[in-house]
Amino acid sequence: MSVGIEVAAIESPAQMMGTGEKATECCTTGWLGSSGPLLVVNRGSSKSLEGERMEECSTGALVPAVKPEPKASSITDLADPGSGEVGRLVHEKELAEVDKDLLCPICMQMIKDAFLTACGHSFCYMCIITHLRNKSDCPCCAQFLSAKQLFPNFLLDKLLKKTSARQISKSASPVEHFRQALQQGCEVSIKELDTLLALLAEKKRKMEQEEAERNMQILLDFLNCLRKQKVDELNEVQTHLQFIKEDIGAVERCRMDLYRARDRYSVKLRMLGVDDSISGTRKQWHSSPDNNACALSGRGGMSSWNLPRRDALSASDSQYLTQTGLAVARKKRVHAQFDELQECYLRKRRQMANQPYSQQERDKSVIQREGYTAGLADFQTVLTTLTQYSRMRVMAELRHGDLFHSANIVSSIEFDCDYELFATAGVSRCIKVFDFSSDRIENMDISGRVRVATVEEKIRENQLRQRFGAKEVEKDLGRLGKDTLRKDMEHLELTETWCKTELSGVLNDPADMHCPVVEMPTRSKLSCLSWNKFTKNHIASTDYEGIVTVWDVNTRQSVMEYEEHEKRAWSVDFSCIDPTMLVSGSDDCKVKLWCTRQEASVIDIDMKANICSVKYNPGSSNFIAVGSADHHIHYYDLRNPSEPLHVFTGHGKTVSYVKFLSNYELASASTDSTLRLWNVRDNIPVRTFKGHTNEKNFVGLTVNSEYIACGSETNEVFVYHKEISKPVTWHKFGSPDLDDTEDDAGSYFISAVCWKSDSPTMLTANSQGTIKVLVLAA
Repeated sequence: MSVGIEVAAIESPAQMMGTGEKATECCTTGWLGSSGPLLVVNRGSSKSLEGERMEECSTGALVPAVKPEPKASSITDLADPGSGEVGRLVHEKELAEVDKDLLCPICMQMIKDAFLTACGHSFCYMCIITHLRNKSDCPCCAQFLSAKQLFPNFLLDKLLKKTSARQISKSASPVEHFRQALQQGCEVSIKELDTLLALLAEKKRKMEQEEAERNMQILLDFLNCLRKQKVDELNEVQTHLQFIKEDIGAVERCRMDLYRARDRYSVKLRMLGVDDSISGTRKQWHSSPDNNACALSGRGGMSSWNLPRRDALSASDSQYLTQTGLAVARKKRVHAQFDELQECYLRKRRQMANQPYSQQERDKSVIQREGYTAGLADFQTVLTTLTQYSRMRVMAELRHGDLFHSANIVSSIEFDCDYELFATAGVSRCIKVFDFSSDRIENMDISGRVRVATVEEKIRENQLRQRFGAKEVEKDLGRLGKDTLRKDMEHLELTETWCKTELSGVLNDPADMHCPVVEMPTRSKLSCLSWNKFTKNHIASTDYEGIVTVWDVNTRQSVMEYEEHEKRAWSVDFSCIDPTMLVSGSDDCKVKLWCTRQEASVIDIDMKANICSVKYNPGSSNFIAVGSADHHIHYYDLRNPSEPLHVFTGHGKTVSYVKFLSNYELASASTDSTLRLWNVRDNIPVRTFKGHTNEKNFVGLTVNSEYIACGSETNEVFVYHKEISKPVTWHKFGSPDLDDTEDDAGSYFISAVCWKSDSPTMLTANSQGTIKVLVLAA
């Protein structure tokens, strides 16, 4: 016997008997006139019925069906499953089972608009209708089923609504319960309402009090944090003021020592009978410490200088005025970079606060820097080198392009180990070597002035050629010495300005075509060059076919050819320690280490991105830096090439160049229009440089101990000091062809740059094939 609610209405016993055991699979159905079938819920069943159900379910489809309630005898029993923890757990388990039984076997959601099939299964109306459009069977038991055999299940809908309401009431808050009770017409007396209102008012006051306490605590925490921050800032400012006070005293003492030394030198010169040309202006040039401090304090201080009148200028006055103008110009550069110089000064003073100025450095300098710290001395070096130059002067322009080929992009330009020769390579499929000394460019000092001896020799040579002819001059020049040239020069009475103009005309004559001393044709376009750091006549190149070649400049022949790269090779570099080792990188995502004594690669590093640049650490042949298209710089120890020693991240696009300033300073360039400086010893980023434009082309990168220079897609060369993130100066290439339009000129870009060691001289080339020799000038 089944216990619980049973609803049955049989219209025809034959029909009921005809259904057989199928009717008892999950529920009992009957017929009540024309109202259709109704769900009969059996709460509990006999063993025989359970056996029949299991037998029938085992032959049906593997889709969940509605199961009978196992324990509760009525729906109302669900509300009181028991008391205590065990009762609560049992109740939650039964509710979970009920929820599962109320799911649609098709969509596995709570049944909505329940409809019953002839075989006794209930589904969502839309689910079963959609199913019958594709198939004509029951999803649960696979019996034949059509839309005419679907009937609404009113009882199940009612149960679902009650279950939904019960779940909503369980999740509702007490206030929601109270509101629902009032809406349903629950009678409440005035006394009860007063009690509730008083309770709510008390609760409100308590919550407001707690909220006010929380707000006060938040405010107090903020003020304490702000006080701590400002105290730390005050301590830092006091520390900085102490640094500045100490350094001002050290600089003042040093300056007074300079004044005394100058006076001693002047007295010695007068005693030796030498005319002191600066004695007349010594008083004007000499200023009190107070006035100089005023001049250094800001822009307003510059107007307080006691300059001589223009109508009474002598030769010594002109020299004084020139020196004063240079000093004013350098101070303007200081103010232009004041914020970054301030950060640089404080950073160096903090880092080297307790390091005294070394005795070795003190001995090298004429100035006895008493009280100098290492940080102050280091910053003075930065300040001197930064303010020394303000522009770039064009000292020579080399024209070597092929008149019959418009493709003259210079991809690489490099000096040899002695800085006497430089080589160029690019899309012209030829390595060209020029004699840098033949143009007399090396005879210029750091200020851009030409040495007089060199100018005199050139002018004298031109005069002799005009007087006696070229052949006689060639014989005579060998026996003419500097004394003869100086003697003849005294009669020419040429000014220094005329000398510079004459030399500039010799170097920059637009009608001349500068010819290389060596030309080595190649099979493919070239991407990079690297001179051997020990063997002067060896130079390595990489080309667009992936071939790495070592050339002998003397014989103009290739010494070794390495063809292991599968795609275009972008970079090659000789070791600064071992002259037989070189490294290359390619678009095949491989870095290869080569030895000039063998044909196969020594080490093969397989990376996941294209390789754009490789560079040896100048202090060791075991470390290399690799710039790649994955936006990172990979720093490898070649003794363990399986994984990088460190990966430097920060660039937003492809890293196109990497160069070492020192054994631990690494500069990188990227097509995100930035340069970055890294410390490979501490594996930290140091500084980011911005100002140039580089988004798609290789624009070159070159470094020395103090400066970093790169090209720009605006056809300009930019120079940065390694301690300052803004450009120190820049120079724009002009188009040598007068017929070029502005649009054509704007399409050119700088393609290669190279410093001449630590001198202010730099070689630059652009995509038009023009090579310029630039010198930093005041």
